[in-house]
Amino acid sequence: MSVPLRLLHANVSHTNVRHAGALLLFTAMLNSAFAQPIAVRPEFPRALREAPALTSQASAPQTSAPQSDLRIEPRPEVRSDSRPVTTRDALPADEQRVVTLFDNAAPAVAYITTELVQTNASYEREVSQGAGSGFLWDGLGHIVTSNHVIDTARRIYVQLDAGKPVEATVVGRAPEYDLAVIRLSKAAASQFAGIVPIPLGDSKSIRIGQRVYAIGNPFGLHRTLTQGIVSALDRELPTTSFREVLGVIQTDAAINPGSSGGPLLDSAGRLVGVNAAIRPGQGGFAGIGFSIPVDLVNRIVPALIAKGRAPLPSIGVVPMRADIAIRAGITGVVLAEVEVQSPAAEAGLLPFNKRTGELGDVITAANGRPVASMTALANEMDRTGINNLLSLTVQRNGYPNPQRERTVQVRVVDLRK
Repeated sequence: MSVPLRLLHANVSHTNVRHAGALLLFTAMLNSAFAQPIAVRPEFPRALREAPALTSQASAPQTSAPQSDLRIEPRPEVRSDSRPVTTRDALPADEQRVVTLFDNAAPAVAYITTELVQTNASYEREVSQGAGSGFLWDGLGHIVTSNHVIDTARRIYVQLDAGKPVEATVVGRAPEYDLAVIRLSKAAASQFAGIVPIPLGDSKSIRIGQRVYAIGNPFGLHRTLTQGIVSALDRELPTTSFREVLGVIQTDAAINPGSSGGPLLDSAGRLVGVNAAIRPGQGGFAGIGFSIPVDLVNRIVPALIAKGRAPLPSIGVVPMRADIAIRAGITGVVLAEVEVQSPAAEAGLLPFNKRTGELGDVITAANGRPVASMTALANEMDRTGINNLLSLTVQRNGYPNPQRERTVQVRVVDLRK
């Protein structure tokens, strides 16, 4: 407010004398508007309106304020020692088995952290961090984890057996199976030469109700052990377009963010699955987790180590969009395209004719199982396996017309070759 006041004072020297008194009165009123003292309300206690005088303890004794009735009364010194520890017998056999299981498997469980470059709400590039789990596959420093743990990562760090984090590189990825393999450098792998990889089990021997154990790093809490049972088998887990992982294990062992990629073990300490996903409930884990079966892991991981990719079963067809087929009342896979010189073309399958509008072939079953979508057909190709024959039930240009139904044998090949 100093600038207006200076201007006002400058104007006073050019004002008539007879108006000077009025201007000075106005100036005083204006100044008082910015410097009014704060009056204390009369009903305030005197102790609040006046600051207490500062006096020394010797000159003016002070009256102590009222205190609580709970007082610590002076009493003679009482001797108090730590309580003795109550001994116990050895752990029960079932508990000792779990302890041994963890002690044997935990050193091979990896804590994985990643650096990601993402775009924030202001469209600015920034570096963020992710975390997950994995486990040592062999003595060469290969680590198995979930593909979504390292997807889009710029840098990857692995920590094994409470050691220091070391950088790792990607060996191969299989998004269709949500599996990936990373590798430690030779120098880093030599530091963990004494760690024994987790022994492998098999998926066929798994039974609903048997106990399983998950080890991982949920929320960054290193090497956490949870236990549960196999709740269900043969679940399907969607991954990429038209692809699902078959034979997925459902468990109620707690699997939380950061546990992805960690091992699922049976009561013998064998690897039976790779923890991949959960079905969240309100507030977090809902008791439903999913694990990729070990038989699939044992088929995909060697391919990733050897070639950097996993074989992808295919017969060389491109499906029509599912919503178009549904609106047309068609239950099956309508062929939009058939690749030239593909197994489907060699078997005589015809796609939709864009020029004439003829429907072409509709695949209604594979290996005797109905297929209502490309995902179901891809599952049957995966069950059949590379270089094996897939039996297809097909209707041409007359769906639905069982009289035009026929069966063809098509060889399954690797789409990535």
